[in-house]
Amino acid sequence: MVSTSAPTETRTGGAIRDYVTLTKPRIMSLLLLTTYGAMVLAYGGPPPAVLTVAAMVGGALASGGASALNHWIERKSDPLMGRTRGRPVASGRIAPASAFTFGLVLTVLAFATLVLWANLLAALLAMAGTLSYVLVYTLWLKRSTTHNIVIGGAAGAIPPLVGWAAVTGSLALPAWYLFALVFFWTPPHFWALAIILKDQYTAARIPMLPVVAGVSATRVQILLYTFTVVALSVLLWISTPALGVLYLAGALSTGSVFLALAARMMIDSSRQAALDLYLYSLLYLALLFTFVAVDASSG
Repeated sequence: MVSTSAPTETRTGGAIRDYVTLTKPRIMSLLLLTTYGAMVLAYGGPPPAVLTVAAMVGGALASGGASALNHWIERKSDPLMGRTRGRPVASGRIAPASAFTFGLVLTVLAFATLVLWANLLAALLAMAGTLSYVLVYTLWLKRSTTHNIVIGGAAGAIPPLVGWAAVTGSLALPAWYLFALVFFWTPPHFWALAIILKDQYTAARIPMLPVVAGVSATRVQILLYTFTVVALSVLLWISTPALGVLYLAGALSTGSVFLALAARMMIDSSRQAALDLYLYSLLYLALLFTFVAVDASSG
């Protein structure tokens, strides 16, 4: 008698990995870091454990649900790009109906978690982020305008508002500065990737800025948005007494590198220059919100 346990375990493990992939865990981890940084700043130190877990779990569920719904919507266009054709729904490993149901369940659980263990405002903001990403960006803006990632970036900028609201039950000026930081960070981060994948976006008929306006014009916009992000990081310090020299030093040092890489792209048209900026932008945002959390805790 031949055992079938190994193939079954392999299929089960593969299915689990595919469902995890639907949630886009790398994006989720960065969004959760921005949520936690906002929570620490709002509380003046590490928030209570129960509230922290609720916000992290609720935020993870909201992010994962929105991402799964994005996979479901993009199932016909993802096969047109090398970057996305291997995704679970696009490749047929997960049925579209299963991905939709999974995303919907995660979204409902996110709302329930935040309402029960945080507050209604935090839950509503998380749902606003989901709707913005799924309906405004994915269904409407992505294929209709070069401003897709600019306006659509609001979805990824909402987690700091969720974190602040979870702690205070309201929103204040520093929370909006954190929102603005992520909002203005998104275009240079994504446009660097769009430059690298310009041919793929062209083939998929997605009007990313490098496809429509050209790479040179995109580089100028990347520099302008990067300067705005660094300026906002300093304005956050000026307007927030809870942040001290540690945050300012971190914001200036990491921001200087971000600006230098954006300026380098003006004279270096290589793929490597765009890739360096794309990868560093991820590190930059993670470090900036880490500086927020550490400085707010030490004060």
